[in-house]
This record gives sequence, structure tokens and C-alpha cells, in this order.
Amino acid sequence: MNEVVETLRNIEQNYKIFQQQQFTFTRALDHTREEAHDLLRPVASIVQVQVLKDHHCISATDRRILNMFISICNDLRNLCQKLETVHPGDQVTNSLLERCKVLLNDSNDLSAIRATYPHGVVNYLSFEEARHTYGGVVSLIPIVIDLLKEWVTYTKR
Repeated sequence: MNEVVETLRNIEQNYKIFQQQQFTFTRALDHTREEAHDLLRPVASIVQVQVLKDHHCISATDRRILNMFISICNDLRNLCQKLETVHPGDQVTNSLLERCKVLLNDSNDLSAIRATYPHGVVNYLSFEEARHTYGGVVSLIPIVIDLLKEWVTYTKR
């Protein structure tokens, strides 16, 4: 269990660094969407971020921040898989893990999710960005981290 807590702590540290660069992340998405001539659709899935990075990313800075997002998502996905093996699970923990796995599914549509208080990630976006374009992808990581923290808290009881 200590290993799980430590892994989650490391992911949170990486996320804090990523969060400080949220403006860079949204600008990278802007640049790659412009390059892809796809400014109408919202960025709604992890696989969409991957495709933008792989096929439409010109700048090394943009590539680095998009890689950071994908890397954190992969770390969270790996932690979810580890949690399934570490703990036999009950209805509550299985439900939390299932929600995480659904959110972290590469093709899951994230356009409807939004992080709420105490997370201000959506508040830092302009109205248009928050409502339509990036609200889901910037909300994904804090929501999943909260679910995993809840899982750890529940299992420690």
C-alpha cells in the first residue's frame, strides 16, 4: 500500500508541474489544432491529443507539454491497473477504479466533464475554451487523482 501512496504522490508532483504550464498546454493544443485545420471540434479524448501531437505538432515546446499530459495519463492508467492487483476490492473501491478506467480510456469523450472546486483548472481558461474546447482534457487529471485519493483513503480504513 505504501508503494501505491508513493506512486500517487509522484504523479501529483508531476501534475503540479504540468498545472503550472496549463497555458502552454492550451496554446499547444491551439497550435496543433490550427495545423490540423480542425478548429471546430473540441479536444475531447486522450487519443485526440496523441494524434495532434504525433501528426500536427511542429514546436518542441508543444510536443513536450503534450507528451507530459499523455505521460501523466499513462501513469494514472498504470496505477489503476496496479490497484486492481493490490487490493481484492469491494463495491466502493471497484466502483472508484471503474470510474478511473473509463475516464482514462483513450477514446472516452471527455467533453462533458469539468473539474470543480477546489480545482481551478477550468477557471484559468477563457469562457470559450472552458465551455467548449479544452474543459474536459484539463479536468481529466485532477478528477482521476481525486478518485484515486478517495480509493486510498477508503482502503486505509
